[in-house]
Amino acid sequence: MLFMPEESACRAVSYEMLADAEPGLLPRALAPFARRNLIPDRVQACRDGELVRLEIAMDAMPLTMLHLVEGNLRQIVGVQCVAVICAGLSIRP
Repeated sequence: MLFMPEESACRAVSYEMLADAEPGLLPRALAPFARRNLIPDRVQACRDGELVRLEIAMDAMPLTMLHLVEGNLRQIVGVQCVAVICAGLSIRP
């Protein structure tokens, strides 16, 4: 069995957001990943009237980055809520 130290551990994670429909939303939502040299495995956006439902998912997110990215996503102007789904379990609504 391979030992993986806690600081290098990874987990599947999905960030689900509801935000105001604005032209710059998608690049602003991807910026926290790019700043950390992370490439999401899936990005899905769907406009619903004046809102956008956005999901950004990674199959192997370093645990040390999980809450940092979440905090950055919550600070984006126009984002109304962020839910983090980690390996099938909701971390924060």
